[in-house]
Amino acid sequence: MARQRAGTLARWHNRLSSTLNGPGALVLLPALTLAIYIAAGETGLIWFSLSIPVLYWIFGQSIARFRSPDQAAQGILTRQVFSDIVCKTLTQAIAEDRFAVTYAIALSEFDALADRYGQAAADMVVLRTGERLIAVLREVDSVAQLGDARFGICTGPVRHLDLETCIQLASRLQTAIEEPVAVNGINIYVSASVGFCQHTRAPGSGGEDWMRAAVTALREAQSRGPSAIRAFSDQMRIAIETREEIRDDVVKALESGQIQPWFQPQISTDTGEITGFEALARWHHPQRGILLPRDFLPAIETAGLLDRLTEVMMYHTFAALKAWDGANVDVPQVGVNFTSSELRNPRLTDKVKWELDRFDLTPDRLAVEVLETVVACAPDDLITRNINALGAMGCRIDLDDFGTGHAAITSIRRFSVSRIKIDRSFVMKADRDPEQQRMISAILTMAERLEVETLAEGVETVGEHVLLAQLGCNHVQGYGIGRPMPFDQTLDWISRHTAKLADTPRFMDGKSG
Repeated sequence: MARQRAGTLARWHNRLSSTLNGPGALVLLPALTLAIYIAAGETGLIWFSLSIPVLYWIFGQSIARFRSPDQAAQGILTRQVFSDIVCKTLTQAIAEDRFAVTYAIALSEFDALADRYGQAAADMVVLRTGERLIAVLREVDSVAQLGDARFGICTGPVRHLDLETCIQLASRLQTAIEEPVAVNGINIYVSASVGFCQHTRAPGSGGEDWMRAAVTALREAQSRGPSAIRAFSDQMRIAIETREEIRDDVVKALESGQIQPWFQPQISTDTGEITGFEALARWHHPQRGILLPRDFLPAIETAGLLDRLTEVMMYHTFAALKAWDGANVDVPQVGVNFTSSELRNPRLTDKVKWELDRFDLTPDRLAVEVLETVVACAPDDLITRNINALGAMGCRIDLDDFGTGHAAITSIRRFSVSRIKIDRSFVMKADRDPEQQRMISAILTMAERLEVETLAEGVETVGEHVLLAQLGCNHVQGYGIGRPMPFDQTLDWISRHTAKLADTPRFMDGKSG
């Protein structure tokens, strides 16, 4: 009751402050003054003027008396008080067989907001956001500021609260936040991501687990783009458990050979022959089966083992090349992905050269795959020197995910790029979408002028394959060609693909006998 009473007084205090400090004061004060003058004359007006400071002091003291000592200004709770309320609300909801929900809300691109408008303006946006959240919610609901641009909400227990109601409330909160904030005559617009968790879906038995689940849902919302809303689900819980297990097992996995490359074929659109493979990391987890990079790369990065992962990938890739050579199979090259962190290693070129010499392979058998975002952002520093050194050594440089990172055309020349890999987003449904076709044609024309080869990623249908061949793309890769596979399956795939090519009729040119 004390918390609700304090919250009520705080809300009235906020509304009165907003009225007196806002445009409403321009109407209220003259009208009130005129009414007193008419009713009591000059004497009444003088006494009214003298009483204002006294009334303000009495009102302020009453607010201070009834507010919780830990309640922050503007009715926003501190993290500690909020944490206690979350725990008490959870206990109350379970005991009374009622329902409650926690929300985690984050303003998007807050740092950019501060850089553009100044820290004072950014602080004002945060202040107004807190006020708007309070205005939307009930008196029994609690709001806390959990970070510079992050808020937490815990609703008071109610008899009925389904998923649809939670989503509707999240939408109302978003709408209130995303109204423009006027600062120094400028309207500032912000967007907000929202994650929430109903107490019946919380992964643990405590209030901290409940709120942490809402934060997890918020991260999922942020990964989906601006203004997304996500509810905590069992899949997220499984993902959390998986990440925790992975964090403990990743070192052992790298050293025991559980993480190895799988190989996805690349073929020529002209002849259909195999022109290479891309090495893609896969973890054969003893309990969870095959895990993709998105499941374990964050754990490897956190453990500081990206360089070790590169060493493992290169070792097994070069061993595969030697095995293909030994089986009299022609695989010209294999692409290995290098992250920006790995490309900052001052010993990278020496390490690559040593591994190539170890397996008696020429540098042109290795295609160094670099994301376009890395090339677009790389200044003339160690990353640039390493990429150029690998190119000078004879390695091929593949620019991955082309079209997504805004790399300048000059970057293709600056890094001696051998081939650009057209991102899947351009290839998808290209055989049915004229706009996609025009985009691909523009990329291919540019590549031809720069004398750079092209490879289209993510080719899944015969129509896409045929169109890319007609437009002049040199190579294709994707599920429509072949899925990533462990090395021991590649020889059978190559044999089947070669037999299929042999059965394909070939047209003889006029010079042939």
